[in-house]
Amino acid sequence: MTEELRDTPGCENDCDGTCEPMDPMPEAPNDFLEEEPPFLETDDGEPEIIELTPEQQALQEANDKYMRLFAEFDNYRKRTAKEKTESYQDAVAKTVLELLPVVDNFERAMASPCADEAFRSGMEKIYQQLCETLKKLGVTEIPAMGEVFDPKMHNAIRQVDDENYDENIICEVYQKGYLLGSRIIRHAMVSVANCS
Repeated sequence: MTEELRDTPGCENDCDGTCEPMDPMPEAPNDFLEEEPPFLETDDGEPEIIELTPEQQALQEANDKYMRLFAEFDNYRKRTAKEKTESYQDAVAKTVLELLPVVDNFERAMASPCADEAFRSGMEKIYQQLCETLKKLGVTEIPAMGEVFDPKMHNAIRQVDDENYDENIICEVYQKGYLLGSRIIRHAMVSVANCS
């Protein structure tokens, strides 16, 4: 062994055969070794699947069932929450649609002449209270007079040639339109000037 060391290139010891050979590299402890993969490789490099014990198979099946059940329940929860929100919005929209003729009649009544100022003041207060209630529900009026005609928001029932307005500008509103959030409850009925 000493002869081999002496003849090895790079050996810095000019020994006469009395030096001791070096200790071999110690083996790494088991903690540092990589874990066995979940499959074994055959001689041709193809993975060989390890068969699970009946207990492991039962545990895996139970886990799969649990994950599927959890996903189904989560989907059900999201779907019912969405349906609940949509049904509430539908109910509000239907209720507001039924109230809009009352709002229209209030506006017509206040536009007509009235000799009794106390009566007129009472009507205005009721109208303002009704408008505040609709506003709290998220109902807003669709802008119409003087706006560019938008077929998604406005329902044109008349075309007018008027030099005072530009092309496709709303020059008269017959019935106000309303939105519930971004949802149209009722289109505005309008006249449009100078349509091409």
